[in-house]
Amino acid sequence: MGANTILRARMGELGLTQEELARRMNAALAEITGRPGDVSARTIRNLLNGTSRRPIGRTRAALERVFDSPAEDLGFSAPRTTHLPQEDPVRRRTFITSATGATAAAAPLMAQRRAVGMSDVARAAAGMNALVEADDLQGGRVESEKAALRGRDAVLELQQRNAGERVRRSLYALAAEYTTIAAWSCIDLRDLDQAQRHLNESATYAGLSQDGPTEMRVWINLSMLAYQRRNWPEALVAAQAAQASSAARRDPFFGSLGRVRAALAYSALGDGRIATRCLGSAQDAFTKAPERERPRWTAFYGQAELDHLAAVVHYNNGCHAPAEAMAHRALARIPTAFRRNRALATAQLALAQLHQGEPEQAAATARDVFSIMGGDRLPGRMRTLVGDFHRGLFVLAPSTSYARNWAERMQTEWSRA
Repeated sequence: MGANTILRARMGELGLTQEELARRMNAALAEITGRPGDVSARTIRNLLNGTSRRPIGRTRAALERVFDSPAEDLGFSAPRTTHLPQEDPVRRRTFITSATGATAAAAPLMAQRRAVGMSDVARAAAGMNALVEADDLQGGRVESEKAALRGRDAVLELQQRNAGERVRRSLYALAAEYTTIAAWSCIDLRDLDQAQRHLNESATYAGLSQDGPTEMRVWINLSMLAYQRRNWPEALVAAQAAQASSAARRDPFFGSLGRVRAALAYSALGDGRIATRCLGSAQDAFTKAPERERPRWTAFYGQAELDHLAAVVHYNNGCHAPAEAMAHRALARIPTAFRRNRALATAQLALAQLHQGEPEQAAATARDVFSIMGGDRLPGRMRTLVGDFHRGLFVLAPSTSYARNWAERMQTEWSRA
C-alpha cells in the first residue's frame, strides 16, 4: 500500500486542501444526485495515503466530477468488478445523472471545462511581468494599457473554470495587478479619469484576492493618482492606508513604500517638518527590510528610487540644495533598465539646479532627459515635469542663447507622435 502521489499532485495543482476537496466533492454529489454528500477530510486522507485504492460509487463519481478526469488518471485502480473498457468521463456523468433522476442540464458549464491550476497562474503572471518590464523602460503607453486589459480579461476568463481557493485568490490578485498596470499607464499618460476607473476596479479584485502586497500596490497607485491630481489630502489618506496595510506591518520594505508616499503628500501640503520626519522613517524602514523575493512590480523601489523621491520631497519643501544632492545620488544608482525613472530623476535634478540660480547648467541637464528616452515620445507625466522646467527657465533667463537652444530641442521632442 502506497500513498497516492498523483492525487496529491493534482490537488496541489488546483490549490486544494483536504478539507476543500471534501467540500468540492460534496457539492459535486449534490449536483449529481440532488442530495448532500457525506465526504469528509478523513475520506480524503484515506484516498491520499493509499487506504482507498479503488474508490467506487458516489466517491468515484465525485472525484471524477471535481477533477474532470477518470479515476485511473488520478492514481486509482479500476474497480474489481469492472472488466469493460474505460468509459468516456462525459458519458459516465450522463449515465449517473440519468440514473438518479437529475437532469443533465443541471451540470454547470464550469464542471465541463478543464480545471485551472497554479501552472495557469504562473503563465498569466509571466505576461504581467513582461508588461512591468516594458513600463520600466518606456513608461506609460496606450498599447500598454490595452495589453494589460487583455491580460485582465484572460485572467477573469480563467476564473470561470474549476479551481481551488488558492488558485482563485491568485487569479484575483493577477486581475488586480493587470488592471493596476492599465491604471499606471494612464497615470503616466496623464489620462487621470481613466486611471481612476481602472483603480476602482482593481481595488475590488485586490480585496477578493486577500493578498497583502496586491492591496498595497492599489493603495500606492491611488496615492500617486491623487498626487497627480493635486488632491493632496486624498494622496495622504491613501498613503496612510498603505502604511496600515497587512503587507506594511509584516515587511519593512512595504512600510517604507507607504511612508515615502506620505512624505510626498505632506510636502505638497506644505508641512515640511512632518514630511522630513516621514522621509527619515521611510529610510529607516528600508534599511531594516530583509532581502527576500517580492512581486515583480516592486523592483522599481530600491535605494535609488527612495533617493529620487527624497529629492522631490526636498524640492517641495523649498530645500533645493538637498534636492539636487538627492537627485545626483539617485542617478548614480538607478539601473539602466529603468530608463523612465532615470529621465524623471534627471528632470527633477534640472528643476533643483534652476531654483538655485543655475539656469545654464539646468538647461544642459534637462536636455539629457531627451537623450535618456532615446527619441521615444515622453509619457504625459514626464512632459508635465519638463513643461514646468521650461516655464521656469524662461522666467529666469528668457533671452539667453542656451534658453533658445533648449526651446528648439523641446519643440522637436514635443512634435513626436
